[in-house]
Amino acid sequence: MPGPPRCTVTMTVNGRRVEGSVPPRKLLSDFLKEDVGLTGVRVACEHGVCGACTILVDGQTARACLILTVQADEADIRTVESLARDGVLHPVQQAFWDQHALQCGYCTPGMLMTACELLEQNPDPTEDEVRRAIAGNICRCTGYVHIVKAIRAAAAVLRGAAR
Repeated sequence: MPGPPRCTVTMTVNGRRVEGSVPPRKLLSDFLKEDVGLTGVRVACEHGVCGACTILVDGQTARACLILTVQADEADIRTVESLARDGVLHPVQQAFWDQHALQCGYCTPGMLMTACELLEQNPDPTEDEVRRAIAGNICRCTGYVHIVKAIRAAAAVLRGAAR
């Protein structure tokens, strides 16, 4: 008896071409964890509400727990693993560290990816713009004050680096 149907997918994940054969209903979050071996994609609510699984798909934030892997065929995917280079933290990661914006860390990958999208689109966001951008990312450990400070600090560093 033949097994369940499978689909072949190809995508770029953190700059690396990845191919796989997956069941049609396999979630992208599961593919990234199980097939690609990434650990930064967190799954919490499984309904796209908490933001823990936020990644960038073709440069825009998306909830990996709501996307079927087959929908990401030929997409450019960026996860939190794409940020640090050669052991050096990305400015957003460094700012989270410096500003004490980390607690348990479960929401952090999704927060970081949301912050990266924001700063790529708006290099000098106001506090209100930062708060609106991260409104879809739930953190149970902080009051968001340090997260907002971290994102604004990263913006300043990135603006300085761009000069």
